[in-house]
Amino acid sequence: LYMVILYVPSERVQGTVQRIFYFHVPSAWMAFLGFFVVAASSTIFLWRGSRRADLLARAAAEVGMVFCSFVLLTGPIWARPIWGVWWTWDPRLTMTLLLWLIYAAYVLLRNVAGDNETVARYAAVLGIIGVIDIPIIYMSIRLWRGIHPRVEQMAPEMAVTLLVCAMAFACLFSWFLWLRFYSLEIRDAVHSLQRHVITKD
Repeated sequence: LYMVILYVPSERVQGTVQRIFYFHVPSAWMAFLGFFVVAASSTIFLWRGSRRADLLARAAAEVGMVFCSFVLLTGPIWARPIWGVWWTWDPRLTMTLLLWLIYAAYVLLRNVAGDNETVARYAAVLGIIGVIDIPIIYMSIRLWRGIHPRVEQMAPEMAVTLLVCAMAFACLFSWFLWLRFYSLEIRDAVHSLQRHVITKD
């Protein structure tokens, strides 16, 4: 926060509002990381049937959703004074919204359809398919004409601040992921104990 508010210089064209960049971009990176973890863990689950991999995929999807939601919230705050609108159907914005919807469907499926192996397998396939959207988001500026800003070069102070913010967000992401994964493991252990007690009775 010190670096964003006091250390880094204001961007020459956009001014002070550009400072939201240091929250917006690291949030996007962490959302992408979360969904890559979902895809990797889902692949391991489908291949080896690992319950821990399934729980990690579920935790990563929920944490990824938090950061992706933050991207979609900070984007319009940045866009309004620069573009004059809260939202526009720019290719990168549209594809990011699509990514959010895919993983919202994943989280909804896991929380509404029940916790069984069939649901877990359907969710794993959805998680693997959904990650395909990330390279499309990355390439969208080059593939389609849009108004989303493209960072070619930045001042050293800006680069250092972005790096520090990215590291801070990575720590926050790791903490959230560990907390959620640990809570899912505890819930699994409790359910297993309940089933054991009922079976003995």
